[in-house]
Amino acid sequence: MAGLSLYFEDGHDDLDDFGFDDYGSECDGIRITAFLDSGQDNLTPLGRLEKYAFSENVFNRQIVARGLLDVLREFSDNENDFISVMETVARMSEDGEPTVRAELMEQVPNIAMFLHENRPNFPEAFSRYLVPIVVRYLTDPNNQVRKTSQAALLVLLEQGLMSKADMEGKVCPVLLELTEPSSDDDYKIEAVAIMCKLVTMLTKDTVEHLLLLRFCELCCDVRLFQVRKVCAANFGEFCSIVGQEATEKLLMPKFFDLCSDSLWGIRKACAECFMVVSNCTSPEVRRTKLSPLFINLISDQSRWVRQAAFQSLGRFISTFANPSITGLHFCEDGTLCEIPKISSESHRQDVTTSNSSNIRNASIDGCSDSLIQPRSEQLQSTSDTAVPPSRPPEGHSYSTSQNQPECSTPSSHQKMDDCTMFNSFTFWRPPLPDITQDLRLLQGEKRDVAKEKEETMRGGKENLPSLDAQGPATSSQIQKVLDRLQPHLDDPDVQAQVQVLSAALKAAQLESQTEDADESVSESNGSTGSPTSDELSAMSELSLTDTQISDSPSTSPVLVDDSEHSSEESDLIENVEEEKDTNSQVKTCEEEKSKVQNVIPQQLLDQYLSMTDPARAQTVDTEIAKHCAFSLPGVALTLGRQNWHCLKDTYETLATDVQWKVRRTLAFSIHELAVILGDQLTAADLVPIFNGFLKDLDEVRIGVLKHLYDFLKLLHAEKRREYLYQLQEFMVTDNSRNWRFRYELAEQLILIIELYSHNDVYDYLRQIALNLCSDKVSEVRWISYKLVVVILQKLYSCEAHDLGLNYINELIMRFCHCPKWVGRQAFAFICQAIVEEDCMPMDQFAQHLLPSLLSLSSDPVPNVRVLVAKALRQSVLEKPYFKDPGSAYSDELEEALSELRMDKDRDVRFFATLDPNRNVMDTAALI
Repeated sequence: MAGLSLYFEDGHDDLDDFGFDDYGSECDGIRITAFLDSGQDNLTPLGRLEKYAFSENVFNRQIVARGLLDVLREFSDNENDFISVMETVARMSEDGEPTVRAELMEQVPNIAMFLHENRPNFPEAFSRYLVPIVVRYLTDPNNQVRKTSQAALLVLLEQGLMSKADMEGKVCPVLLELTEPSSDDDYKIEAVAIMCKLVTMLTKDTVEHLLLLRFCELCCDVRLFQVRKVCAANFGEFCSIVGQEATEKLLMPKFFDLCSDSLWGIRKACAECFMVVSNCTSPEVRRTKLSPLFINLISDQSRWVRQAAFQSLGRFISTFANPSITGLHFCEDGTLCEIPKISSESHRQDVTTSNSSNIRNASIDGCSDSLIQPRSEQLQSTSDTAVPPSRPPEGHSYSTSQNQPECSTPSSHQKMDDCTMFNSFTFWRPPLPDITQDLRLLQGEKRDVAKEKEETMRGGKENLPSLDAQGPATSSQIQKVLDRLQPHLDDPDVQAQVQVLSAALKAAQLESQTEDADESVSESNGSTGSPTSDELSAMSELSLTDTQISDSPSTSPVLVDDSEHSSEESDLIENVEEEKDTNSQVKTCEEEKSKVQNVIPQQLLDQYLSMTDPARAQTVDTEIAKHCAFSLPGVALTLGRQNWHCLKDTYETLATDVQWKVRRTLAFSIHELAVILGDQLTAADLVPIFNGFLKDLDEVRIGVLKHLYDFLKLLHAEKRREYLYQLQEFMVTDNSRNWRFRYELAEQLILIIELYSHNDVYDYLRQIALNLCSDKVSEVRWISYKLVVVILQKLYSCEAHDLGLNYINELIMRFCHCPKWVGRQAFAFICQAIVEEDCMPMDQFAQHLLPSLLSLSSDPVPNVRVLVAKALRQSVLEKPYFKDPGSAYSDELEEALSELRMDKDRDVRFFATLDPNRNVMDTAALI
């Protein structure tokens, strides 16, 4: 305690030196400029400032530096004294103690603001005295002083307190000097950071003339990676300032070097600013140069670079947006609007035809040759060696050559319209090609081997049912084969054959039912819909052979049937499998073609669509799906509604993502996507997802609810009316304490009322509004009273006076006669809002609502009488209908107001006598 006492004694002595002895204990703070007051010495205030500013005690000098702003205010009335103070400040800036210099620099922004406000009196003070101090401190040897000066410089620039001449003539030269190759490393790193922040506050000419070339040199600084990293992080700002020409000529080569830097942190910074850089380039450069560069970043070896690249992918794609393609543009208020369509119908058709042609060509080019060539060779071989093209092969129709899915090579120049897709409704399976000619050529080569091994499998074949090799198998024959294979279902190969035969059995049964109705149709179905007896034999023999091989011991001889018949059928089975593989490849090709477009590079779209792949969450970012959902409206806007098919599957995948944050992101943007897609695609593709969001978690539903009006107004009236039944569901939440959900519902209902007829409003929205008026939270009740007023206004504006009267009677019974004072208070507020908004004719108001309102003037609760007095004085009596001395209700109103003016409650008397034109506090807090 003794040490503590001495400490306070020393501190007290220091305060005495500053003239603080005249402050008592009742003071909350100490006036810093107290040292200027007259004390025991006979010095003038300026003399005392000099004394303490250059005192040997460091604490004294710190106090003076801290109080410089107040000192300047004290001497601002006298110009000479003010100049003397500024010269003292300049001398103090050379103090040898770093804490004093740092304290002084912290006050510079405040002093600069004071000088700016008093510029007429001291126009050159800031530039003459303070700017040199700030610039000099940028090279101060003390780290704290340098950091403080850097922060002060940025504040001065942000506030616009530094002139262009000072920036170009004093600040920029120092920064250029500090970024010289021979400069100290710490100074260079700090100067680069300042320069990159400074560039956003300078003009284009200044940046190009002074800083651009130096920035390009710093981007290639081999020795300091910190310099390159700062340049990469701020690359977009430089591009935005200097414009497209300088970006493509000078900055793009440096950007390519930074994107291939050896340090992943620099490549990551490039990925983060990629969108800004892309905005500053031409469409050609964006497509031909930046797109391949971005693909390299997406496939970078560093996970952090890939993560940053995928997060920027959607934003980068959005830079390809072209209003002429999307048909949409952003208005001045930020809303998305459609571009007015050209009235010429022929022009629209030409544009549509051109776009469709481009899409088809791009789709055809998107098919890989690896999927196409085998199919083309097979069809050519079949056409040349099987049968003449003048007639179809036996047992097949012309559909073999006409209805098979094909992917033309780029050199074929065939349109998609010429390629008829495979119809799964017509054929139960792909038709088998005729390979009899090829089999006959192979028969001679295998005849000798077949004779030697014919007896080996004969025993196994004797047990098989006899099948006609020339005609299609009947349902009974197929059933017998299936029964024969039942004991071997453990073998996967047998299971596969059973599945094929089961499908054949169904087709055969269907064929037998329709045979009597149409013989020709039956023959066609029999040739293409059911397998032949040879096929069944091959399936059975192959299955049994495989089963016997798998069941036989290792020492047993392998039973192989190479006879003429079984060889032919085995080859037939192989052909079936090849046909299936080919069709699966063609199907994959068709799916790939459905994702092809020509608006952006296809690789970018493919990478974007892959963001929903679960493997990406493991190898890139666990929240990659959320980033995909966040940027999807921008990507959809870029591609346009004609390419929505490219994104449809991805959107549906995101809408069913297990993470609620992903679904929540989509819910908040579904109304914007509806504007992009238009009413037809919205009804077909977005409405089902919208309905799913309505039944989701509250965290997801709130996204739909916040923009419910924006989405519903885009739907047709019939579809929109279906949601009237579901609005009541918003009253139920997972957590009853989530009152903001109900508040948002009331706000949206106020807007939605205009979308429905007065009958629908009365039947469906009226009850919701009344329930919200009884909410436990006052904020919800407050907004709900406005909803009630809007509903009444809707009814009377549509001349539905009967419904309006019923609604008024319901309001009177629910609120005016409510046993709780909160309900009666709400009635007074509703009446006031009805009068102010002119929701109904005043004669109707006087007849149906005014008597109930006047009855509340004698309510026992003061809070009710307060709002009654406010409604009568500020609203009702201001209407000409009630102002007229000849009004039938003037006497009743004056009598009620007289009673309220003499009320025992002070607040009631205040509002009863208040001038209507006077603006008073909002009474919402009373509700």
